Parts: sequence; C-alpha cells; structure tokens
Amino acid sequence: MRARGDAATRVERWDGTRVRDRADDLAALLADTVASGASVGFLAPLGHAQAVAWWRERAEATAAGRLAVWAALDPRDRVTGTVGLAYPDKPNSRHRAELVKLMVHRCARGQGLGRRLLTTAEQAAAADGRTLLHLDTETGSPAEELYRSAGWSRAGTIPDYAASPAGVLRPTTLYYKRLGGRRSAGEGGGGRDG
Repeated sequence: MRARGDAATRVERWDGTRVRDRADDLAALLADTVASGASVGFLAPLGHAQAVAWWRERAEATAAGRLAVWAALDPRDRVTGTVGLAYPDKPNSRHRAELVKLMVHRCARGQGLGRRLLTTAEQAAAADGRTLLHLDTETGSPAEELYRSAGWSRAGTIPDYAASPAGVLRPTTLYYKRLGGRRSAGEGGGGRDG
C-alpha cells in the first residue's frame, strides 16, 4: 500500500554537499523522469553516469548560491521528487528566479507531491525577496495543468523549442508568477490568456 505523498513524504532543502552526496539517488529520479517521457532536457535513454554527472554539476551551482534544490524523501529516505530555483547573476534581475526541474518519480505521482514541491519553491522565493518566478514546460504536458491551477500565467508558446526524450521537436509554453499577489495590468485571470 502506498502512503499519500503529503502525509508520508518530507521535503528538505539541500546544500551543495547533500546534492553531491545523493547524486546517485537524484540521478535515478532524473532517469525515471526521462524514461516516463517528460521533457526535462535529456534524450532517452539517459545513462546513470550521465545523470550523476549532471547532478554533480548542480551541486557546484548549489554550493555557489546560483541554485536552490529541494528533495522529497519517502519514509525509507528514497528521493521521490525534486524542484529547483535558478538565480540570475545580473544586478537588474535579482528580483526573480527560474523554477527548474520539478520532477516526481512515477511511483509517487498523483499524490499531491508536485504541488507540494511547487508551493515549497514559491514560498522560499517569496521569503528570499523574489517577486517574480518564471519557467518553461512542454506544451500539452501534464505539468501545464499544475502550473495553471497554481495561479501561474501563460506568457506564450515557442514552436519546436526542444526535443522530447524520443527526439521529436515539441513546443514549449512559458509561464510566470508574481509573488505577493502583485499583478500587472495586462495579466488575465486564472493564469490563462485573456
């Protein structure tokens, strides 16, 4: 029997050392995400060594303060999800961050974990003084409904933006969310185009 994601799973912010030390576990999550067809920047099949190397690079970025990483851990301490915030290094963009690599393992999907990770990142960004978040996601993916239902606004779609894990060019949709309830005059309601 599978426990509900929100009740049995803990979400922790990891520093660079923890990301590096758990790179094997994070790599397994990344490989599962790619194998399930999610477009997170890799082609299938994704080898374990390549996934570990990618996470070790993220450990360096986390240690340098350019990236924040949260991991979801089940009661057995297995990594079942992750989300990150990438911070720009330009002085004129320190008010924003990019939401990156929101991933939930197939065994933990449908339990509210994706929303919990998203909320964790949004709250941390607001607490850090960020007033704007942005992201891109494959058009028509299940993630789009999550972002729309969480109040993200659609900015537009770019055709043939990235290849799916199968190598097929797919469009991506850009989303943003103002934190603290601020909205610009041109934003439509409910995160949809007006």
